[in-house]
Amino acid sequence: MPCIRGLRVPVATVVGMVADGMTPEEILADFPYLEHDDIADIAAALRYAAEAVRERELPLRPVR
Repeated sequence: MPCIRGLRVPVATVVGMVADGMTPEEILADFPYLEHDDIADIAAALRYAAEAVRERELPLRPVR
């Protein structure tokens, strides 16, 4: 499972927090062992999630 900086903070958790409207600073506050430099890892987590979704081919239902 991909995690932030090798810590036990799953990328999926961080992406969910961002989706819920949390700022990177709020996420850092929730995980005190993360450091300010980990904000770049939060952005990387979003890019990772976007790429994971992009790689999937989802069949489209025909429009009726």
